[in-house]
Amino acid sequence: MFYRPADGHGLPHNPFNAIVTPRPIGWISTRDAQGRNNLAPYSFFNATAYVPPQVMFTSTTTKPDQGDTKDSVANIRETGVFCVNVVEYAMRDAMNASSATLPKEVDEFAHAGVPVAECETIDCPRVANAPASLECRLTRIVDLEGVNNYMVMGEVTGIHMRDDCIRNGRFDVTVYRPLTRLGYRDYAVITELFELIRPDD
Repeated sequence: MFYRPADGHGLPHNPFNAIVTPRPIGWISTRDAQGRNNLAPYSFFNATAYVPPQVMFTSTTTKPDQGDTKDSVANIRETGVFCVNVVEYAMRDAMNASSATLPKEVDEFAHAGVPVAECETIDCPRVANAPASLECRLTRIVDLEGVNNYMVMGEVTGIHMRDDCIRNGRFDVTVYRPLTRLGYRDYAVITELFELIRPDD
């Protein structure tokens, strides 16, 4: 099968998200200028550079009470900071609950029963018991092709790692089992690893 996205695929569901998988989930926490906390998952998320460490996520939809975007991007526009929290399998239901479309004044930490802690280098909340959290300062927001598509890019200024996830000097993902996003309503969990040595090493 071949199709041009502009012409449509003719299938019951869009296959694009199912092709680009698995995708890490950035559980983005922010605080607006009035001091209200927000927490939302984004599967268009990834790391983009090592030095300095940088990450990105993309928001592709809107909310009636935020105009051209959603709470996360609106808050980051106001404050210039955000935190990326890693989602473990054990937090899958809380992560899903935090994806609900709620009024901007509603705190998703409280709504989803997620414990909150303060960041160290920025004025922003974070998920208290996340395997890892990346404190970020906004570097740019890129207006992408299409309607209401915004890519948020940030430099990591502080990194939290849960102590039990550090084994033999390495951050061990098998301890917490990362949750990943697939296509449609599907998710996957990482439970085992294998190693490949590059030819140059």
